[in-house]
Amino acid sequence: MSGYIEGVDRKQETLFPERLEDWIGEDHPVRVIDVFVDALDLAGSGFNRIAPAQTGRPGYDPAVLLKLFIYGYMNRVTSSRRLEKEAGRNVEVMWLTGRLVPDHKTIADFRKDNGPAIRKACARFVELCRQIGVLASGTVAIDGSKMKAVNNRDRNFTSGKVKLRISHLEQSAARYLEEMDRTDRQETSGTKLRKVERLKEKLSRLRHEVQRLQGIANRLEDTPDGQISLTDPDARSMATYGKGTGLVGYNVQTAVDTATHLIVAHDVTNVVHDRAQLAPMAKMAKQALQAEKLNAIADRGYFNSAELLACDEDGITATVPRPETSGNRKKGMFVKADFFYDADSDTYTCPSGKVLTYRYTREENGLMHRRYWHNDCQFCPMKARCTTGKERRITRWEHEHLIETMYQRMEETPDLMRTRRCTVEHPFGTIKAAMGATHFQMRRLKNVRTEMALHVLAYNIKRVMNMIGARLLVKEILA
Repeated sequence: MSGYIEGVDRKQETLFPERLEDWIGEDHPVRVIDVFVDALDLAGSGFNRIAPAQTGRPGYDPAVLLKLFIYGYMNRVTSSRRLEKEAGRNVEVMWLTGRLVPDHKTIADFRKDNGPAIRKACARFVELCRQIGVLASGTVAIDGSKMKAVNNRDRNFTSGKVKLRISHLEQSAARYLEEMDRTDRQETSGTKLRKVERLKEKLSRLRHEVQRLQGIANRLEDTPDGQISLTDPDARSMATYGKGTGLVGYNVQTAVDTATHLIVAHDVTNVVHDRAQLAPMAKMAKQALQAEKLNAIADRGYFNSAELLACDEDGITATVPRPETSGNRKKGMFVKADFFYDADSDTYTCPSGKVLTYRYTREENGLMHRRYWHNDCQFCPMKARCTTGKERRITRWEHEHLIETMYQRMEETPDLMRTRRCTVEHPFGTIKAAMGATHFQMRRLKNVRTEMALHVLAYNIKRVMNMIGARLLVKEILA
């Protein structure tokens, strides 16, 4: 006896072989994956090869490959090669797939060829959560996060980057030419030839690189957004808040239920800002929840008058802080909030008590704005704190009451923004931890959307299991 707990002898024979079923408990997560995929209408979702071919070598059932991918994304195994290895050595995967071991090419092609169907499967789980009563909240928090693509920053070009690199190359070329002249004057004939040849090779490489960059500059003139990515053509350079922390990637949008932290809707875009994402994401969330009315909370990066109006017209109450775009407050001058609006008389009252009346209406960026001012501003003792022009003019959007009602709502419920931050940051942190440092592994926007759908599906399944347990979730799916 060694004094330690001893394992089974590798050469020990058993009278009765063990069953895979004996290794999987009743509340094991793979049972949730198994019953969920079996309950899906794969043909209706659009999966390929639902009906097996009558001739040729039989293929793998799409349900088996979908189960394999969901398991992989739930366990941070997203590579097709690693999934192939897991299928041959992992007892949980053996139980899930019936000991089938598809090759990595088959696994990768399934994910690439069934993107829309996989996204429908992700939406189907959200619908299932709504049907079983897990999703009962009428409030969602909307946020976006920049996630890295496989495209390196050095292989993403803008006109500014190209000009800067050409300038550096020209400086290097000038330095090499100076070094060649110095070599001609100082070096002996034996070492001179070798050094001059090396410098000529470097100059040749620089010329080829300048020609390549000039070709990219010509292509940039025809691109609408002024960017070119060589590895992943759909990836874009995204600015972040931290200095020097920009990345080349995608803008991932999520709408998260504030009560359960489940992702009810998501999307992936290569638009570098969030200003046009509020209404589309809120409408997607409303459709997923099948709610007549919905409350949506977002940060100030989503503030857009047209988006707020679109939400209001669709029965969505959006709460988005307005960014401070005027520099008057830092200068100690009055801002628009210091002017009181009287809806009955349609006038503004300035801090000195003068009344600013309506003058005219004009269109700006598709929105109608009314202009107000008072003619005696130049005689006002407070003019220096108000304006540097002839008179202070106030602009009012024709639907400004939506913004005023929103501010009143924020004053009545001051914890709204804290709720947003505590809700939507949780799923992003969890998913990014599962992704690892590289984040997305696939190229092109349509494939990245598929990859994100698998991450969201895996997150939602684990979240619901943590809330109600795997056994009860299996029971609800089978009901």
